[in-house]
Order: sequence, then C-alpha cells, then structure tokens
Amino acid sequence: MDYQIELRQIRSFLVLADELHFRRAADLLYMSQPGLSRQIRQLEDALGFPLFRRHNRMVELTSAGAFLRQSLGQQMADLELALDRAQRIHDGQGGELRFGYVGSAMQDIIPDLLLRFRADHPEVSYGLEALNNREQLDKLERGTLDIGFVRTKRQSPGLVSKAVAEDTFSLVLPPGHFVNQDNFQSLAQVREEPFILFDPNYSRTYYEQVIQLFIDAGFQPRVAHRTVHATTIYRLVENGFGLSIVPTVLGRGYRTSVQFVELTQVPQRTTLYAVWRRDNDNPALKRFTELL
Repeated sequence: MDYQIELRQIRSFLVLADELHFRRAADLLYMSQPGLSRQIRQLEDALGFPLFRRHNRMVELTSAGAFLRQSLGQQMADLELALDRAQRIHDGQGGELRFGYVGSAMQDIIPDLLLRFRADHPEVSYGLEALNNREQLDKLERGTLDIGFVRTKRQSPGLVSKAVAEDTFSLVLPPGHFVNQDNFQSLAQVREEPFILFDPNYSRTYYEQVIQLFIDAGFQPRVAHRTVHATTIYRLVENGFGLSIVPTVLGRGYRTSVQFVELTQVPQRTTLYAVWRRDNDNPALKRFTELL
C-alpha cells in the first residue's frame, strides 16, 4: 500500500505512545492538544487502522500501535542520527578527507594541520596515502583524492594550489666524511663523489632544482643510484655508496648516523604546495583549506 505519512506524524505517534496522555505529549512536542489529536487521526486514516484506544484523556495502544512503537522507535532514532550526521557533513563537521602527500610533507606540515583541524572538526576522518607528484595530480583530477601535498608547480587549470612551506636543501654525508658543517664551502668540494638522488619520476621539478644546484657549483653530478625513499637514501649514504641532497626537513625524524649540511648560501628553495580540485564540493575540504 502507498501510505501518505509524514515524518512529524511518526514523531507525534512515538511521543504519545510513550506518554499515553495527550496533554503531556502535546507539551513535549510544543504543540496544542487539538493539533496533536489531528496528526494522530491523519496518521490512523492514512494507515487504515487505529493505533490507540481512547478513554477520556488517557489512551492505550492497540496491538498494532504497540508493534509500530517497538518497530519505529529505533528506526526513528537511527533516522534522526543519520539526518544529523548528514547535516554535519554538509556543514563540514563530518565526512572524510582523502590526502595524498610526498614523504617530506609528513614530517611537520600535515601532522600540524591535522591537529589544528581536528580540534574543531573531531568527527572528520582521514585517508592518507604516500604518492609521488604525478600520482597525486592524476588522482586529484580523477576525483579519488581531496587534497594533495606536492613539490611541483606543474598543475592543470582545474586545480588550485597554495604554497604551504618553503625549505632549504641539505647535503647528506656519511659519518666521518672529510666535509662537514664546519668546513663546508661549496658543493664543488664533493664534485668527485657519486650521488644518490630522488628519482625524477617522483618529482621532476624537485629533481631539476637539485641538478641546478650542481650546475651552479660548476659540475654535473655522477648519479649512482635513484630512489623514492628517504630511508633508502640514508642507508646507502651510511654505507658509503654516495652522497645525497634532500629537503632540510627530511633531516628530522629518522634514526640515522648520516651528517646533514644545510645549504643556506644557495638561492634555491624547495616549496611544498597544497593542491585540490577547484570544483571539489566536499564541505570538509573547504573547512580544511581555510587553515592553509
């Protein structure tokens, strides 16, 4: 059967079914007693059977009414919870944010942003995925990421980007190397050494910046190994396979014996960008980007 039933009628029925008294139920519903009686009659008319037996001002549930009270009570609670949840998602207070990031973004930037965001939006959940620049941009364009943290300015017109951090570069040396923080003058001092660099496929922009550091120092580096993992770089450097250059922020948070020499005298800086789709309508994303 096609019942023409309104949500307010169900609410009124459940309150009256709990109170079994029209005046008390009407007070709880902030409505008049005649208005409540009218809603209950409309509900019974729509169903085609009575829900209450009336005795002056007191009422009692029929067998059908008692069944509906038991069946609809939890369903109404679930419905109201779902409606409240949907409202909070619409307001950016709930839902999910899907993040992509290059490894260095997880050192300080993303944890700090998540802590600040969680303080006011505790019900938002997160998906976090370590990806290279290209993978993040592809997923953003396909709509399978909400926001990415990349080290490249090469983005499509449909994406919005904002610089969130600028960092220096650091030279990575094995323990006991003849060059150290005290006597370092120029990369030219290590021109004969092999280098272990981040793979250009991980971030072409970043790779080109690093190569420019060597060119400015007057030489082309001999690249012995390429990788996408900072831990691999540090293990190779520790064991004498070469030197490396990384964002200075990557010198923190790793248990390693390598030395870091910050290249403060060179003009190049590496920039971390937050990137998201211009047409992404996730309310939580709008709230999150307000922090940037």
